[in-house]
Amino acid sequence: MSEEKPVLWHIGISHYSEKARWALAYKGVEHERKEVPPPAHMVLALAWSRGSIYTFPFLELDGERIGDSTAIIGMLEAKYPEPPLYPEDPADRRKALDLEDFFDNGLGVAARLIGWHHMRKDPDLLAEVVSADLPAPLRDVPAVRKGVSKFASSFANARFRVASNEAETDARRTVLEAADRIEQELGGGEYLVGDSFTVADLTAASLFYPLVLPPDGPGTIGRAPASAQPFVDELRARETWGWVESMFAKHRKPVREPATA
Repeated sequence: MSEEKPVLWHIGISHYSEKARWALAYKGVEHERKEVPPPAHMVLALAWSRGSIYTFPFLELDGERIGDSTAIIGMLEAKYPEPPLYPEDPADRRKALDLEDFFDNGLGVAARLIGWHHMRKDPDLLAEVVSADLPAPLRDVPAVRKGVSKFASSFANARFRVASNEAETDARRTVLEAADRIEQELGGGEYLVGDSFTVADLTAASLFYPLVLPPDGPGTIGRAPASAQPFVDELRARETWGWVESMFAKHRKPVREPATA
């Protein structure tokens, strides 16, 4: 009896979903993808996790549904150990996992807030991004695009409190602290832990993608919002920018990327 393919329940624009997609691709795991538009995904997440998780990604694997990108990578590492994302050396493994948590809890939240804060000010870009998942006949209907964009803007603010200028300023500070940490850990080297690509690199690079928009990234956001450009230019001058692009170019190889249902 053939084993069922894993199924990744994800959100196309989400950098936490990109973290899980990248781990699957890096390990060459053939899988299916399913996307549920917000806020319907929260209902499924809460039901599947019995109230402990309210967002995607979720991975169906061996009859289980695993929520949270960190837990998903842990399960993938156990079932598909090659190529590894966890260092073999215990001290290096602890450092890699600590860095994963550091970027998850700081950079990931801050990058999301900055992205939505500025996309709400760029209606054309917001319409382009949120309309991409609509059925083809509806994508170019002005009233539909406008309605979907307005809902996405309102939902993002209700969910993440992205309208506040003060919160956006704090988020920029957090992103710059993440860049400082990356450059400190690199110390002129190529990777954050040891001499090979690990979960620390994958996490930092994937969570930076909405700001850097690397050529080898998901492509769900075509350009930076106009109002975000000064901060994007500030980041572009950092070592971190080129490092993120290089991590995507070297390690984000699509392995028979599945279509999203």
